[in-house]
Amino acid sequence: MAIPIPDPYGGFLQRVRSALGDPLATAIPTHITLLPPTEVAEASLPDITRHLADVAASERRFAIRLRGTGTFRPVSPVVFVALADGIGHCERLQRRVLEGPLERELSFPYHPHVTVAHHLPDDVMDRAFKDLADYRADFEVGGYALYEHGADAVWRPRDRFAFGDPR
Repeated sequence: MAIPIPDPYGGFLQRVRSALGDPLATAIPTHITLLPPTEVAEASLPDITRHLADVAASERRFAIRLRGTGTFRPVSPVVFVALADGIGHCERLQRRVLEGPLERELSFPYHPHVTVAHHLPDDVMDRAFKDLADYRADFEVGGYALYEHGADAVWRPRDRFAFGDPR
Protein backbone atom coordinates (compact mmCIF):
# COMPACT_ATOMS: atom_id res chain seq x y z
CA MET A 1 0.00 0.00 0.00
CA ALA A 2 1.46 3.31 -1.00
CA ILE A 3 0.82 6.80 -2.23
CA PRO A 4 2.27 7.02 -5.74
CA ILE A 5 4.39 10.10 -6.43
CA PRO A 6 2.99 11.75 -9.57
CA ASP A 7 5.06 12.77 -12.55
CA PRO A 8 7.14 14.69 -13.19
CA TYR A 9 8.36 14.18 -9.59
CA GLY A 10 8.02 10.40 -9.44
CA GLY A 11 9.80 9.85 -12.73
CA PHE A 12 12.59 12.27 -11.82
CA LEU A 13 13.24 10.60 -8.44
CA GLN A 14 13.15 7.14 -10.05
CA ARG A 15 15.76 8.28 -12.61
CA VAL A 16 17.93 9.67 -9.79
CA ARG A 17 17.65 6.38 -7.92
CA SER A 18 18.62 4.50 -11.07
CA ALA A 19 21.57 6.84 -11.79
CA LEU A 20 22.85 6.15 -8.26
CA GLY A 21 23.07 2.48 -9.19
CA ASP A 22 20.19 1.23 -7.05
CA PRO A 23 19.25 -2.11 -8.66
CA LEU A 24 15.66 -1.77 -7.37
CA ALA A 25 15.09 1.62 -9.02
CA THR A 26 13.15 0.30 -11.99
CA ALA A 27 11.31 -2.37 -9.98
CA ILE A 28 9.79 -0.03 -7.41
CA PRO A 29 7.65 2.94 -8.48
CA THR A 30 8.38 6.13 -6.53
CA HIS A 31 6.03 6.22 -3.55
CA ILE A 32 5.28 6.99 0.09
CA THR A 33 4.69 3.69 1.88
CA LEU A 34 1.51 3.25 3.91
CA LEU A 35 1.98 -0.48 4.56
CA PRO A 36 5.31 -2.23 3.94
CA PRO A 37 5.34 -5.36 1.79
CA THR A 38 2.95 -7.82 3.39
CA GLU A 39 2.17 -11.34 2.24
CA VAL A 40 -1.58 -12.01 2.23
CA ALA A 41 -3.68 -14.99 1.23
CA GLU A 42 -5.43 -14.67 -2.13
CA ALA A 43 -8.72 -15.47 -0.38
CA SER A 44 -8.37 -12.38 1.84
CA LEU A 45 -8.05 -9.96 -1.10
CA PRO A 46 -11.79 -9.20 -1.41
CA ASP A 47 -11.94 -8.16 2.29
CA ILE A 48 -8.73 -6.16 1.96
CA THR A 49 -9.97 -4.43 -1.20
CA ARG A 50 -13.29 -3.58 0.47
CA HIS A 51 -11.47 -2.21 3.54
CA LEU A 52 -9.14 -0.06 1.42
CA ALA A 53 -12.04 1.25 -0.67
CA ASP A 54 -13.97 2.16 2.51
CA VAL A 55 -10.98 4.00 3.99
CA ALA A 56 -10.34 5.89 0.74
CA ALA A 57 -14.01 6.83 0.33
CA SER A 58 -13.96 8.66 3.66
CA GLU A 59 -10.71 10.55 2.97
CA ARG A 60 -10.18 13.85 1.17
CA ARG A 61 -7.38 15.17 -1.00
CA PHE A 62 -4.39 16.71 0.79
CA ALA A 63 -1.17 18.47 -0.12
CA ILE A 64 2.30 16.95 0.08
CA ARG A 65 5.39 19.11 0.12
CA LEU A 66 8.70 17.33 -0.36
CA ARG A 67 11.75 19.24 0.87
CA GLY A 68 15.34 18.09 1.21
CA THR A 69 16.73 14.78 2.36
CA GLY A 70 17.00 12.59 5.41
CA THR A 71 18.41 9.20 6.30
CA PHE A 72 17.68 6.26 8.56
CA ARG A 73 21.38 5.39 8.83
CA PRO A 74 22.86 3.74 10.84
CA VAL A 75 19.66 1.84 11.77
CA SER A 76 18.68 1.20 8.15
CA PRO A 77 20.73 1.97 5.00
CA VAL A 78 18.23 4.39 3.44
CA VAL A 79 18.45 7.95 2.12
CA PHE A 80 15.13 9.61 1.41
CA VAL A 81 13.42 12.80 0.31
CA ALA A 82 11.62 14.22 3.33
CA LEU A 83 8.05 15.40 3.70
CA ALA A 84 7.74 18.96 4.94
CA ASP A 85 3.91 19.03 4.70
CA GLY A 86 1.41 16.20 4.68
CA ILE A 87 3.04 14.11 7.41
CA GLY A 88 -0.02 14.14 9.67
CA HIS A 89 -2.31 13.16 6.80
CA CYS A 90 -0.03 10.24 5.88
CA GLU A 91 0.17 9.12 9.51
CA ARG A 92 -3.61 9.14 9.91
CA LEU A 93 -4.07 7.31 6.60
CA GLN A 94 -1.47 4.72 7.55
CA ARG A 95 -3.21 4.06 10.91
CA ARG A 96 -6.54 3.58 9.13
CA VAL A 97 -5.07 1.27 6.48
CA LEU A 98 -3.60 -0.91 9.25
CA GLU A 99 -7.03 -1.58 10.75
CA GLY A 100 -9.21 -4.61 10.07
CA PRO A 101 -7.83 -7.19 7.65
CA LEU A 102 -4.43 -5.45 7.41
CA GLU A 103 -3.83 -5.06 11.14
CA ARG A 104 -0.26 -6.02 12.05
CA GLU A 105 2.75 -4.95 14.08
CA LEU A 106 5.39 -3.01 12.15
CA SER A 107 9.14 -3.53 12.52
CA PHE A 108 9.82 0.23 12.67
CA PRO A 109 7.80 3.28 13.72
CA TYR A 110 6.02 4.84 10.73
CA HIS A 111 7.87 7.77 9.14
CA PRO A 112 6.48 8.89 5.76
CA HIS A 113 9.26 9.46 3.22
CA VAL A 114 10.31 8.83 -0.39
CA THR A 115 13.27 6.44 -0.68
CA VAL A 116 15.95 7.50 -3.18
CA ALA A 117 18.83 5.19 -2.15
CA HIS A 118 18.72 1.84 -0.40
CA HIS A 119 21.54 -0.60 0.49
CA LEU A 120 24.17 1.24 -1.56
CA PRO A 121 27.81 1.99 -0.68
CA ASP A 122 28.23 4.78 1.90
CA ASP A 123 29.79 7.21 -0.59
CA VAL A 124 26.79 6.80 -2.91
CA MET A 125 24.37 7.25 -0.02
CA ASP A 126 26.28 10.41 0.99
CA ARG A 127 26.07 11.71 -2.59
CA ALA A 128 22.31 11.09 -2.75
CA PHE A 129 21.86 12.89 0.56
CA LYS A 130 23.88 15.90 -0.64
CA ASP A 131 22.64 16.05 -4.25
CA LEU A 132 18.96 16.14 -3.26
CA ALA A 133 19.37 18.38 -0.21
CA ASP A 134 17.66 21.26 -2.04
CA TYR A 135 15.01 19.13 -3.75
CA ARG A 136 11.49 20.56 -3.69
CA ALA A 137 8.16 19.29 -4.97
CA ASP A 138 4.54 20.11 -4.19
CA PHE A 139 1.57 18.02 -5.28
CA GLU A 140 -1.89 16.94 -4.21
CA VAL A 141 -2.68 13.40 -3.09
CA GLY A 142 -6.02 12.10 -4.32
CA GLY A 143 -5.71 8.43 -3.38
CA TYR A 144 -3.43 5.46 -2.96
CA ALA A 145 -2.67 2.12 -4.57
CA LEU A 146 -2.40 -1.51 -3.60
CA TYR A 147 0.75 -2.88 -5.23
CA GLU A 148 1.51 -6.47 -6.12
CA HIS A 149 5.00 -7.96 -6.37
CA GLY A 150 5.18 -9.75 -9.71
CA ALA A 151 7.04 -12.94 -10.60
CA ASP A 152 9.55 -10.64 -12.35
CA ALA A 153 10.21 -8.86 -8.99
CA VAL A 154 8.56 -5.63 -10.21
CA TRP A 155 5.95 -3.87 -8.05
CA ARG A 156 2.83 -2.86 -10.01
CA PRO A 157 -0.47 -1.30 -8.93
CA ARG A 158 -3.13 -3.98 -8.53
CA ASP A 159 -5.89 -1.58 -7.46
CA ARG A 160 -6.13 2.19 -7.14
CA PHE A 161 -8.36 3.88 -4.57
CA ALA A 162 -9.46 7.48 -5.04
CA PHE A 163 -10.32 9.58 -2.01
CA GLY A 164 -13.96 10.52 -1.58
CA ASP A 165 -14.94 8.16 -4.37
CA PRO A 166 -16.91 5.23 -2.94
CA ARG A 167 -16.69 2.01 -4.91
